[in-house]
Amino acid sequence: MIDRRMLWFALGLGGCVGLALWLVLTGGLAGKGDGARADDNPQIDKVRSTWRAQDGETAEEIFAKVSTVAHFIPRGWEVGRKTDAGEPVVFSWAKHRSDKTKDEYTVTWEVAPDGTMKLVAPHAKPMELGWQAFALSLVADEVANNERRANRRFLHDPANFNFVTTAQGKLGDLLRRGRCTIGDPVEVYNSPKIDEQQTAEGDLWHVELSVDCNIAGPSYFTRDGIIIFEKREGQDWEPQSFFAKLIATSAPGSWFELANPKDQEALEPARKTLAK
Repeated sequence: MIDRRMLWFALGLGGCVGLALWLVLTGGLAGKGDGARADDNPQIDKVRSTWRAQDGETAEEIFAKVSTVAHFIPRGWEVGRKTDAGEPVVFSWAKHRSDKTKDEYTVTWEVAPDGTMKLVAPHAKPMELGWQAFALSLVADEVANNERRANRRFLHDPANFNFVTTAQGKLGDLLRRGRCTIGDPVEVYNSPKIDEQQTAEGDLWHVELSVDCNIAGPSYFTRDGIIIFEKREGQDWEPQSFFAKLIATSAPGSWFELANPKDQEALEPARKTLAK
């Protein structure tokens, strides 16, 4: 009799535990937000198949490549609550496999009623330039926040900056030919347009490097020289720092072989500023 009672008790306890576990799991999924996570959703399919970066890459091609060089663990897709502006499609990712849902990051597209789509999160906008720009922005952020095992080798590889183009060629190629090495800090980010009254249209992409170059020239440029390029949506990259202007207009390795005294005078204000 005692054995039978023990058997029924064990079965009942197992059923209660199973019911509790089922309630926790279903409750957790239901509480994951208002969006429905579904890989076969037509809006998700639209973003997956239609959206392209400026170099032609799809979102999933970018995510796959970024995951090999940055702390980037894909979690999945979901569709958010529809608004008058459109329907958000969200891709979630985490820095570490052990991260909880609350620690996830997201990349969000807004799909308008007419079918057009756009990235709406400024921190993810570098992916419009391609996978390397997006990866650089993430790794630079990891370095700035002292993330363990941040991929500095990728961050300091000149070839990864070839998405910045000038009249003289691609930036990474020019740095290599100018015998330059990249150090910290590195910045790759996007600044959104604040309002429709801004005189300059479109978002602004910003790339900033600190370099050492093994070439003849003033040490205040060739050691910890600052290179800044910016790009408006639909426009070309424009040099913003003095060193960047030399790189964009002069042949690699001859950036400081200036033709006349006026050009020499142009270096003096920058030298005085850096010397302060």
